[in-house]
Amino acid sequence: MFGRREPVPFAFVAEADRFRSNINPPPRERLSVSQQAGRWLMGLTIVAGLVGSLVIGTPALTVDRADSHPQQSQASQNR
Repeated sequence: MFGRREPVPFAFVAEADRFRSNINPPPRERLSVSQQAGRWLMGLTIVAGLVGSLVIGTPALTVDRADSHPQQSQASQNR
């Protein structure tokens, strides 16, 4: 069913830690000023949106202590 497996020498793993390539990746392109400004504005817009939604949404999540009793409709009060 299963083929016979050959033992694998693990010496290559030890050598891989010492291996250094003499091939360097190409240098990264520098972003232009307009691209940097665009990224900053995009990040600032996202942060401002999150803060704004938190400021606007927080009052809706608070529980008023005065309204803690269940509301009754007028129809149930006019019996």
